[in-house]
Amino acid sequence: MNTSSTHTLFAQQALLPEGWVANVRLHWDAQGNFSQIETAATPTAYEPQYGYVSPGMTNLHSHAFQRAMAGMTEIAGEGPDSFWTWRDLMYRYALAISPEQMQAIAAQLYSECLRHGYTSICEFHYVHRAPEGVFYADIAETSKQVIAAANSTGMGISMLPVLYSYADFNHQPLRDDQRRFNTNVEQILQIIQALENQRNAQVEVGVAPHSLRAASTEQIAELVAAMPQGRQIHIHIAEQMREVNACIAATGKRPVELLFDTQSVDERWCLVHATHLNQHEVANMAASKSVAGICTSTEGNLGDGFFELPDYIAAQGRFGIGTDSHASQSVVEEIRWLEYGQRLKAQGRNIASVKGQRRVADYLWQQCLQGGAQASGRKLGQLKIEHRADFIIFDDQHPNLQNLDVADVLSSVVFTGNDNLIRDVFVGGQQVVAAGRHRDQAQINANYVACMRQLRQLK
Repeated sequence: MNTSSTHTLFAQQALLPEGWVANVRLHWDAQGNFSQIETAATPTAYEPQYGYVSPGMTNLHSHAFQRAMAGMTEIAGEGPDSFWTWRDLMYRYALAISPEQMQAIAAQLYSECLRHGYTSICEFHYVHRAPEGVFYADIAETSKQVIAAANSTGMGISMLPVLYSYADFNHQPLRDDQRRFNTNVEQILQIIQALENQRNAQVEVGVAPHSLRAASTEQIAELVAAMPQGRQIHIHIAEQMREVNACIAATGKRPVELLFDTQSVDERWCLVHATHLNQHEVANMAASKSVAGICTSTEGNLGDGFFELPDYIAAQGRFGIGTDSHASQSVVEEIRWLEYGQRLKAQGRNIASVKGQRRVADYLWQQCLQGGAQASGRKLGQLKIEHRADFIIFDDQHPNLQNLDVADVLSSVVFTGNDNLIRDVFVGGQQVVAAGRHRDQAQINANYVACMRQLRQLK
C-alpha cells in the first residue's frame, strides 16, 4: 500500500475529532499532509500496527531562550519574590545570548517538547537586536536562527516577531536592559517581510504586540492593519495584578477591557495568560472566538494566579496551552495542572467538563488541540484530510495503558504517574522521535551543554 508519494500507518485506535475510533489507517502524501483517513480498515499481514494514535499538540506560547534559565531562579531573595524580580534575571540572560546560542537553546527545547507530545510551537520572539542594542546586518537574524532550530529538530513553528517599544504604560521609555527588544511598527514589518521566504508547510509567520504596556493601542492598530490577511496575532494580557492596576491607573480601563475597546479582536488573536478577568471580560473573550493562551506551569512558577476556566468554558470560550518560560516541556503536566489548579481554587473535582463530555482529560485534550491549532494559523490538531500529518503514538506496552478500555486512555495518560507515555512522534509525516528518543538527541544535547557552559556564569 505504500508508494513513493503515499505513506500509511495503521492505528488500532485513533483519536479523531469525534473521539477514539478503532481500526484506522492514516494516509499522508509526500508534502506531509493527510490525504485519506480510512476507517473500519483491516490491517494487512505486513504492516505494523500501533495501539493509540493522537494528533500532536500545539505549544501556543514559547520564549525559547528562557529554557536556558529554567531552574536558575528558584532561590529566595532578601525581600518578597515575584514575576518582577524573576524578570530582572531573565533580562540578564537576554542581554548575553548570541544568535548561535539561541539556536542551540531552541533546538534543545524543541527536541524536549517533541518528546513530550508537542509537534508545533508558537514562538513569541522579542530578542531582535545585538547585545549592544543595534540590529544585526539581517534584521531578522535571531528569528531565522530560531526557525533553523525548529527546522533541524522537525518542530513545526509559527514565528511571532514581537513589537516592544515601551517599558510601561504612558509610553515610558525602555530600560537599558531591554535594549535588545526595542522595535517599532516599521521595524517589525521589516522583520516579517524578511521572513516571508521562510514560510512553508512547516513554518508560518504572524506577529505579537508584546503587551499593552510595551506597545500602544495606536501602534497595535497600525500593525494589525498592515499585516497580511489572516495572519495570527498574539499578545500578553492581564498576567499580573500589578499590570492590571497600572493599566487602570493609566487608562481607566482593565487590560482586556482596553484591548476590546480599541481593537477588533477575532479568531486571529491569541490572548496569552489573561489570568485576571472579570465576568464582562470573560464574556467578551469567548464571544470574540479568540484563543486564551493558558500557560499553567509558568503561571504557577511565577505566581500569576488562576485563569477563570469554569466561567470561560461555560461561555464556550476557546483555549490552548503553552509552556512560556519552559519550567516544563510536557503536554501532560500542562493539562494536568490546568485542571488541578482549578480543583485547588474551587476545592472540588472534575472541573473542566461539559454536558456530553464528562471525562476531564478527553475534554481538555481535544479543546487544547483545537485552540492550539487556531493560535498557530496552520492546519493542525486533527487526524483529518489536508491537515498536517503531525501525530503522536502512546506506549501501549506501558503498564498504565494495558488492559484499559479505550475510553480511559487519556485519563490514564494525563492523571496517572510521571512516566512519559509518548513513544513515537511524527511531524509532517516524518518520524522525529522513536522509542522516546529524538533522532538527533545526542548532538542537540552536546550543543546545549556547550552553550550553557558559557551562560551559567550569569547565575
